Amino acid sequence: MQTSEESGQPLVFFDLETTGLGQSCEIVQLAAVSGGHSLNLYVVPRCRMQRGAAKVTGFRVRRQRLYLHRQLVPTNSLREVLVSFIAFLHMLGRPLVIGHNIRRFDCPVLARALDELDLRAEFESSVSGCVDTLPLAREMLKDHGLQSFRQENLVRELLGVNYKAHDALEDVRALQALYSVLQPTPELICRHKFTLDTMENKAAAKPKGPCRLPEQRPLWEHFRQTVKVTESKAEDHDGELHGLLM
Repeated sequence: MQTSEESGQPLVFFDLETTGLGQSCEIVQLAAVSGGHSLNLYVVPRCRMQRGAAKVTGFRVRRQRLYLHRQLVPTNSLREVLVSFIAFLHMLGRPLVIGHNIRRFDCPVLARALDELDLRAEFESSVSGCVDTLPLAREMLKDHGLQSFRQENLVRELLGVNYKAHDALEDVRALQALYSVLQPTPELICRHKFTLDTMENKAAAKPKGPCRLPEQRPLWEHFRQTVKVTESKAEDHDGELHGLLM
């Protein structure tokens, strides 16, 4: 499990790939990682993939099947993906959810999907809050002369490596490594902390009190019982459930 060294706060790094960048875009891939635990699930979207998004991510939908770089991938319903994500968070003991540019994009998309399926309350009770590493990095690295605070650029500048961006699982793995290098203080984390209810405010919500360590609750069995994988029976599928817990 990934934790903040100073506070023992459990951390989950999270990212979405979507059908586009508009307000009506839908989730295609949801990935999360915490230490050695990871979740990587796919959804066949109801709306069409925008051409620009398909070009960047490599996703295509054909006959209600999802392909990534021309390879068929196993998919779940949106409800199964969200319930699985919530169970993953429960398993880790109400962690802090961390992502890059999630306040302006990923979290609003996630909130809309949670509201549609009446799952927002379950999500909110499963986390201690969210932190966007984009404004966090801007504050921490404001005197470093960086030309861009995009995640790919930060990983290249601070870790000296390039990675496969625009794949949600690769993005969260890279962000986890980046966060370990940044090592923000608990005070800085609290200053940038927000919830789905406060994310629309321009300034991060001020914590009402000191950050408290959430209760740890190992719920592996609950997680396994919750997740239901709908794997395609297409002949060219290799049969590996790589979209589930890795």
